[in-house]
Amino acid sequence: MKPIVTALIGNGKSANRYQLPYILQRKDKYNVKAIYQRDCSVFKWKKIEDIHYTDQLNQLLDDPEIELIIVTLPSHLHYEYAKKVLEAGKHCVVEKPFTETLTQAKELFDLARDKGLMIQCYQNRRFDSDLLTAQKVMRSGALGDLQEMELSFDYDRPEVPLSSTSFSRIHSYYYGHACHSLDQVISMFGKPDRVIYDVRQLLGSGRLNDYFDLDLFFGSIKVSIKSSFFRVVPRPSLVVYGSNGMFIKTKKDKQEEHLKQFLWPDWEGFGKDDPEEYGILNVRDESGQIQSSRVETVTGDYGRYYDVLYQTLRYNEPKLVKDEHTLWQLEYLEEGIKDLK
Repeated sequence: MKPIVTALIGNGKSANRYQLPYILQRKDKYNVKAIYQRDCSVFKWKKIEDIHYTDQLNQLLDDPEIELIIVTLPSHLHYEYAKKVLEAGKHCVVEKPFTETLTQAKELFDLARDKGLMIQCYQNRRFDSDLLTAQKVMRSGALGDLQEMELSFDYDRPEVPLSSTSFSRIHSYYYGHACHSLDQVISMFGKPDRVIYDVRQLLGSGRLNDYFDLDLFFGSIKVSIKSSFFRVVPRPSLVVYGSNGMFIKTKKDKQEEHLKQFLWPDWEGFGKDDPEEYGILNVRDESGQIQSSRVETVTGDYGRYYDVLYQTLRYNEPKLVKDEHTLWQLEYLEEGIKDLK
C-alpha cells in the first residue's frame, strides 16, 4: 500500500521532538507533505527538506492528496482545529490532552463517525520503556497475584509554579501530565471501579495546579499515579507489588532525554538503558528466601503508535487508543480538577 500523505498543524516542540523523528523514520508508511505554522517569517526549529511550510491553513485542508492531519497546537486549540480537520474530510490525530471537556471529545468522535473518518489521541507513552518492562514482568507471573502499582512522574522545578499568577484548567499540570499516566493505566486495566482524587495547588488558590495523586481501583488491584513539581529527589518511576514479590524501576524511559539532546531514533543507543539502570525484581523462592535480580529494560519506541495507526488507516485494523479510553480519561481529568480555582 502507498504511504499515507500527512500534514501537521503546528511546528513546535510536539511536532519536531515527539512526532516527526518517528514519522520520518517510516517513509514506507508516511509521506509528510506540509506543515502549517501561524508565522512563517520565523522558524524556531530547523526546516526539513522536501516539506512545504505554510501559514495558509487552507493549503492543508483543501489539498485532496492529504489524508491525515496531526494537530500539535497548544491544548486550548485542540478542539477547534481538530473540528476543522474533520470538516475538511481528513483523518486526524490530536496531541494530548485531547480536548478540555468530555462534551467536546464526544462531539469530535460523533463528527468523525458521521463522516467515516478516524480521529484519535496521540498516546505515545504507552510505549515507554519502564511501562513495557513492567508489563513483561507482570505477564511472567513472577510477582504472583497483582496487588498494587505506583506510577510517578516527578520534577524538581519549583520555579514553574512559583512563577505562575493564575489558574487554567486546560493548561494545568494535572491536564498536561495526568493525561500520560491515566492513559497508561487505562490501556492496561480498562475502566476503574472507582477513583479517589487528590489534586492540589500547593501555593494556594489562583495559582498553577502543581500536584496530583490519584488512586484507581480495579477489583482488588489498586493503581496510584503521582506527580509533583516539588520533588528534590524524584520517586521511582514505577513500582509493582504482587503476592510473591515486587518490581521497581527507578529510571524513566530515556527517549525524551535523548530527543532533548537532538539524538534521533536512528541513533544506535537511542532510548536504551545502561545495565545499572535496569529495574530490580525481588521475589520469594520456594524456600521462602527473597531473590533479587536485574530485569533488562524493554526499549521503548513512540513510533509504534504510528505503526498501529498505519494498520488502522490502510487495513481497517482497530484503533490503538479506543474512543472510550479518551472519554474515560477526560471524565477523570474534569472530575479531579473541578474544585480548583
